[in-house]
Amino acid sequence: MSTSPSGPVVVYGAYGHTGRFVVDELLRRGLTPVLSGRDASRLAAMAEDRPGLEVRPARVDDPGALRAAVTGAAAVVNVAGPFLDTGVAVSGAAVAAGAHYLDVTAEQPAVEAVYAARPDDAEQAGVAVIPAMAFYGGLADLLATALLAGTSEPASLSVAIGLDAWWPTAGTRLTGARNTAPRRTIVDGTLAPVPHTAPRTSWDFGTLGDQPVAALPFSEPLLLARHLPVARLDSYLSASALSDIRDPSTPPPPATDERGRSPQQFVVEVVAQVGDREERMSVGGRDIYAATAPLAVEAVVRLLDGRAAGTGVVAPGEVFDAEDFLRALSPDTLTVRRRITGPGPRETTPA
Repeated sequence: MSTSPSGPVVVYGAYGHTGRFVVDELLRRGLTPVLSGRDASRLAAMAEDRPGLEVRPARVDDPGALRAAVTGAAAVVNVAGPFLDTGVAVSGAAVAAGAHYLDVTAEQPAVEAVYAARPDDAEQAGVAVIPAMAFYGGLADLLATALLAGTSEPASLSVAIGLDAWWPTAGTRLTGARNTAPRRTIVDGTLAPVPHTAPRTSWDFGTLGDQPVAALPFSEPLLLARHLPVARLDSYLSASALSDIRDPSTPPPPATDERGRSPQQFVVEVVAQVGDREERMSVGGRDIYAATAPLAVEAVVRLLDGRAAGTGVVAPGEVFDAEDFLRALSPDTLTVRRRITGPGPRETTPA
């Protein structure tokens, strides 16, 4: 178990779409968020709706202000993309302050940059640095870790993400424009480029039906390659969702309930093939941005109460009990199902 700092949780980029969900989830869990980010006026406006919360504006190009923003924090949750612009600076300030660091990036180069920048100082500070603790990246890593627990045999993994629609936030669009690096996946046990022409197939997402999907890895290959015996990884996204995000006329997420969630429905399924045995684990839920908040906050809670198995730069499945973590989010955030479809007894059970 890691020794955890005490103090508030700084949310960097608190006024953004996902940031607001994270702040509200921290409050719901009884933690004290501090509002931070690059835009002082937007922070002040947000604080008017949430009286009593401290505001600490800081630009990433102002090291002194950034250090002041995270001073005394137990953890820092970075939700300010593009993470290629914020990840290294904010994680560095967090670690220097003795605070755990998490972000919600889907960008492979941003994960790599944080992994490269923080291994020594995070370990020395006794804190965890966890990029991609979010719907994209972290969720697939937890599912795969739960499926592969206890095995050291090489596995072939498929990750399929089904969305009935994707209304991108302004931050998502900025991140997409900033992130132009070729995507990588896992081939023969190592990270390798995705083929230039992304293959398409179809996937039965159960409640979302059978959908055409395109090969499109997010940040999960970088996480999985750190700690799991993955020989091959194939990642897929609903082709219709990919079309939505590529269409500049697609509007941002509409708020349709008291929590500000959109009606978007998702299913994420991971299939693990180890030898002649195949297992599947899937989660379903509503609104990928809203679902990211309880994922990140559950990680914060476990870091602070000692339910983390290590420090330094890590993937979610390296430090958390993956199946217990997912179960803790069900049924409020996720509906979890696990199936054995290879040789042996076949069953469908809640995780």
